[in-house]
Amino acid sequence: MSTAERVGAGRYLAAEEAPAETTVTAHELTTADGATVAGLLRTVPDATAVAFLMHPRNDFSHHVLVPEFLRRGVAVWTQGSRTMGNDLTLLHEQALLDMAAGHVFLRDRGFGTVISVGHSGGCARRVLRGAGGPAGGETPEGHPRREAGAPGGCGDAARRPHGAHGSAPRAGGAVAAPHRPVRGRRVRPRSVDPALDPYSEANGFAPAPQPSSYSEEFLERYRAAQRARVERIDAVARERVARAREAQLQYKRTRDPADRRDALATELITVYRTDADPRCVDPAIDPNDRPYGSLFGSRPDLTDYGVVGFGRLTTPEAWLSTWSGLSSNAGFLRCAPAIGVPTLFIEITGDQACFPADARAMVEAIGTDDVEHVRVRGKHFGAALAEGEPTAAASAGAEIGRWLAQRV
Repeated sequence: MSTAERVGAGRYLAAEEAPAETTVTAHELTTADGATVAGLLRTVPDATAVAFLMHPRNDFSHHVLVPEFLRRGVAVWTQGSRTMGNDLTLLHEQALLDMAAGHVFLRDRGFGTVISVGHSGGCARRVLRGAGGPAGGETPEGHPRREAGAPGGCGDAARRPHGAHGSAPRAGGAVAAPHRPVRGRRVRPRSVDPALDPYSEANGFAPAPQPSSYSEEFLERYRAAQRARVERIDAVARERVARAREAQLQYKRTRDPADRRDALATELITVYRTDADPRCVDPAIDPNDRPYGSLFGSRPDLTDYGVVGFGRLTTPEAWLSTWSGLSSNAGFLRCAPAIGVPTLFIEITGDQACFPADARAMVEAIGTDDVEHVRVRGKHFGAALAEGEPTAAASAGAEIGRWLAQRV
């Protein structure tokens, strides 16, 4: 099988070389609650502004936008979270503390402007931080508040004041190239209700790569069933969280090791079939320039049953914090009204995850009046739509450069 024929082939675009004068240093940071995170600082001569790229689960060290900023005289800080590459225990409320440590580090390095850059799943945390956490708002000193914990009751560190690391300076600007407005709306491997199977020809699916065609009636039933499924998973997660919490309280009363073991015996949540958005195979639904397929490859009818996927295996707390579209505090639309800094919103016209209606809703939700919405041709991970065209990364870089020239 050739590389081009593989299910997940062609997903990523390699970053271009950084300018020759770039200096790269590695740094290890300690968060307010004692976790350790690491990052890379790339600087170019005379840089007074720095772009901050971070994702809750992926490594952004070699993100395609890194050289685009450097070529325009802007330093770049790429940082990992404490749970990078791991959905199992990912809590956005803890990841806020990871991000706060990075912002304080950059402030202490003397950068006058920090540009928060959110791409794909990195947008959710950016807007959560920009909104000051789940509670929103700012302290009188202009620092984001940290009043609400994770929906599963964990992440208490995010509720308590922490001084410098817990109250990072706010960003001077934001660049967003997002994923989807709320994570986790698409949620036993083959136990599918035939009447709701998006990959059944009886429901409008056509064998790949032919475009499918779903009726409005099917889509309404399908979306209602998706929401109901998330509600059921949320209920299971909350029940398990409550059971563990009661066992912990029981242990405090009895000091019986058996109660302690019950409190620590996490019941993991497994969620199958999370690559099942009809828009990925029916281009007539909210059309844009996207190619057939999803972020995971050109055959969603296959990748939907594979081991990869969003939120496949998580703790109950992580499900509620990160993947539930109903319970998570990190929804873009939920937090964006509290964003008060100048914002550039980049919509990629061939995106297979953030569709035009999503983009419009996100832009309308952003709280500042100083928001610019631009569209660039390309694919989600930065590649070009067609051979010979500029990459989405290059086009986005040009828009960012123009926007920065007016502000930095």
